[in-house]
Amino acid sequence: MPESPTIRINEIFHSIQGESTRAGLPCIFVRLTGCPLRCAYCDTEYAFREGQRRDVEALLQEVLAIDCQLVEVTGGEPLAQKSVFPFMKSLCDAGRTVLVETSNAIDISPCDPRVIRILDLKTPGSGEFDRNRLENLENLRAHDEVKFVLVDRRDYEWACTMIEDHRLTERCAAVLLSPVFEQVTGLEIAGRPALPPHQLAEWMLADGLDARMQLQLHKFIWDPSTRGV
Repeated sequence: MPESPTIRINEIFHSIQGESTRAGLPCIFVRLTGCPLRCAYCDTEYAFREGQRRDVEALLQEVLAIDCQLVEVTGGEPLAQKSVFPFMKSLCDAGRTVLVETSNAIDISPCDPRVIRILDLKTPGSGEFDRNRLENLENLRAHDEVKFVLVDRRDYEWACTMIEDHRLTERCAAVLLSPVFEQVTGLEIAGRPALPPHQLAEWMLADGLDARMQLQLHKFIWDPSTRGV
């Protein structure tokens, strides 16, 4: 008999969604191990290597046993593990609302059509700008979301250009702009100060930008360095 498919899992936890248009809602998080990117501002480096291999069916039953409608699959980079695609399909089949937060470095088209894909486009300040897979932008669906994590004014202007050139507000449900969280980065990224939230808000208001500013809500509820929240 063929071996049962497995996924390497870093952590599973029940918390409050801190980002996306569903911020504030209870959510189950399934964090996968591993990521091919090394963004300058990454706040989950522990997920690069830490984790255990789990049977997909057992993992599915563990998640479904938690009384919560919303499930986010994240990482690391969750789409780097191929077994995640049937896992997400099974969650959808069970009636769960499924989000996947993924970089723009891997093909998103194998995701079940019901999965809400939150695509994190890598800005110049991330250090992984050249990993962006622009073909993914053509594959966006109306319920998907696009996210930019911004380090500075250059990142903001790049995001504005991408929003306009690729008609992102027309292609998906929301365009999200996030300033790098200062407490996690120690106020500096590659020798530059992190982006204060009020500065991003002022730029967006001055430009009348058709996008949503977001902060990482969970880092205001709990200590920013706390895992499993």
